[in-house]
Amino acid sequence: MTTPAAAPTAAELTAADPNEWRSYDEFAAGIDTYRLPSIDLDGQTLALLLDDGTELRLAFEDGEVAWSASGSITTAGELRDPYDAVRVREDVVFLNLPVETREREAITIVYSERTHRALVTRSEIAESETEGEPRVGQTFWAATTDRGTATGEVPGPSRDLIGRRNLYRYSPEHLYEHMYVSSERYAWQCVQGVQRGHGDMDLSTVWKFADGLYLFCFREFRIAVASVWLHDLGTQLMTTGIFLGITGDGRAEHSRAGGHVYPLGSVAYPDVQPV
Repeated sequence: MTTPAAAPTAAELTAADPNEWRSYDEFAAGIDTYRLPSIDLDGQTLALLLDDGTELRLAFEDGEVAWSASGSITTAGELRDPYDAVRVREDVVFLNLPVETREREAITIVYSERTHRALVTRSEIAESETEGEPRVGQTFWAATTDRGTATGEVPGPSRDLIGRRNLYRYSPEHLYEHMYVSSERYAWQCVQGVQRGHGDMDLSTVWKFADGLYLFCFREFRIAVASVWLHDLGTQLMTTGIFLGITGDGRAEHSRAGGHVYPLGSVAYPDVQPV
């Protein structure tokens, strides 16, 4: 495990003003410092069949992806957008399309080159707010790739993280704690960073992709931000993720994220279980 960052200064441990909630772009700056390196997929193609029959086709060239889809993610012809890919394990790739051709949307794909299983997440920001609900929404699909016959367990919703507490170190200035309280919600607090002392309980979703490898997604109530993470809690205690949110001046923005995971422990419910 990587050694934690150097002890913070007194200034870095000053609590944020509880009445001044930070905007998405303020806390996201630098949150990719410890992220795993990106990889180049140029020259490759990938086709996915989602579990609802949706088809997604991608071709990577010159740092961009030409892609099209039918079904739930229908496109009007072929689109061309940037992409970012990270090899999180020898056979597993975390791929994100920060969609610029369709405003306020991101498509994130996790796929295995060994099992040919995949998991697709679509994150979207609504045009307007609805009281009592996050402005961001996410949809999830299990999928298969065209690179071989799919084998092994089909990705799906998981309760494995309920009761766990982890610290996430994204940079020398970003340290957050997560507590997974149910199949629908998680609690977080900022231990170090511009949000120090801030915290909340937001909507979340967890899917298991492979042994020790979990997709974790959240949708915040207080600000318009959605995030998609792939937690490797088995091999190397690293997490790789992305954010889609509204900045302080009202723009939709995509950000990369990632870093180290430090497990703090877990609890087990003796009888009645959370939802």
